[in-house]
Amino acid sequence: MYPYFRLIKLFAKNKTKRKLKIGDESVLPMRVCLADIDPFMELNNGRHLTMMDFGRFDLAIRSGLIKVVKQKKWGLAVAGASVRYRHRLKFWQKYDLHSQIVGFDDKWFYFHQKTIRDNKIHSAALIRTAVTSNKGIVKTSDVLMAMGYKEIEYNVPDWVLAWAEADELRPWNI
Repeated sequence: MYPYFRLIKLFAKNKTKRKLKIGDESVLPMRVCLADIDPFMELNNGRHLTMMDFGRFDLAIRSGLIKVVKQKKWGLAVAGASVRYRHRLKFWQKYDLHSQIVGFDDKWFYFHQKTIRDNKIHSAALIRTAVTSNKGIVKTSDVLMAMGYKEIEYNVPDWVLAWAEADELRPWNI
C-alpha cells in the first residue's frame, strides 16, 4: 500500500521549510519502517523507488511546482528510471534521501536521487519525469516560466544524456 500518511506528513511539514530553486538539493531524513521491509528485514527494492517519490514531492512543493501544477490543472508523471542498489537498509535504520534535478531538456526533468546512511550511498536512481496536461506533456520551458523563471537554458549532463540515448535503443521503442 502507498504510504499516504507519510505523504500527508510531508505536505504538512513543508509549510515551514525554506524554499528551493530548480537545481537545489532536497535532503529528507527517513527511517525504514515495518511497511517498507521485505522478508529479509530490509528496505524492499520497490520501496526504494516509492520513498524516492517523497524526495521529488519535497522538491516540487518547496520550489513552487506543486502550486503551479494545481493552478494549471497539470499532473506529474514518471517516464523512466534506472536504479542501482549498493547496500542494504535494515529495519528501523535511519537514512537521508537526497534529491536533485540535475538537468532538463524540452520535454523531461531528470532527477538524481540517493539514499545515504553513514556517508555511504545505499541506492541511487536517475528518474525522468514530465509535467502533463490533458493535451499531453507540457514543455519544460512552459513549466519553468509558469514558476517564474525568465531565462531558461536547457542543460543535460553527459551521463544523463547517455542514459536517455541508450534508453531509446530498447526494444519497446521499435
